Amino acid sequence: MESIQRKPEWLKVKLPTGKKYTSLRNIVSDYKLHTICTSGSCPNMGECWTDGTATFMILGNICTRSCGFCGVATGKPLAVDWTEPDKVARSIKLMQIKHAVITSVDRDDLEDMGSIIWAETVKAIRRENPDTTLETLIPDFQGKNELLDRIVAVAPEVVSHNLETVKRLTRQVRIQAKYERSLEVLQYLKQAGIARTKSGLMLGLGETRDEVLESMQDLRNHQVDILTLGQYLQPSRNHLPVLQYITPEEFDFYKNEGMKMGFRHVESGALVRSSYHAHKHLL
Repeated sequence: MESIQRKPEWLKVKLPTGKKYTSLRNIVSDYKLHTICTSGSCPNMGECWTDGTATFMILGNICTRSCGFCGVATGKPLAVDWTEPDKVARSIKLMQIKHAVITSVDRDDLEDMGSIIWAETVKAIRRENPDTTLETLIPDFQGKNELLDRIVAVAPEVVSHNLETVKRLTRQVRIQAKYERSLEVLQYLKQAGIARTKSGLMLGLGETRDEVLESMQDLRNHQVDILTLGQYLQPSRNHLPVLQYITPEEFDFYKNEGMKMGFRHVESGALVRSSYHAHKHLL
């Protein structure tokens, strides 16, 4: 069991360096800006920031769901900050971000599930940063089309919603989510006019190769354009354990299979996260 938990060499990363990274890190610190890159200790932070990409989380840092893989706190969220859209827009301007990824906690406590703040945030970013492109990594909004329509109306360049895991493991990994509902959300977005839809899977939770390929095909069948595949890493001892470390060769296999299925882009690797190479997904 000990050998399974020991991280392999390919999961070791160098600390980010460089003038641009240092400058952005100082701006984030000086202005107390909030990015998932820093709070989540993302291994790709240096590379993404150098490329002009960063990820911001809105609607607080307390989630109403308790997924077994996620390190975000679960509980009763704070009240909505209606000034947040402008704050995020100013942060993006200060950091001179070319491509911003916006994500959020689930807000099932709200009647609109946070969809109004989502739309207002996109509008504010567009006003303040007209040349910045956007990806929105959204919750499922419980599959309510009228809430998804608010995202469609502001037309981000990419709309992403993560499937996270294979069908068999969904109840264990995403307790309050539904596999089919996530697929339906992605297809609805595409059919409503979103140019690029995107989803991601974490590997290493006990899924089989056939199950991964089945989920990949399910995503393509629901018109998803972009796919990310990365290694699940346990946030704490209270979260689901890592059952296997996927080899670089296996990640390469999935990338090749995904391209054969017809995905426009497939990012597949141990350190890949949802926003990895996000700016390239516009091509």
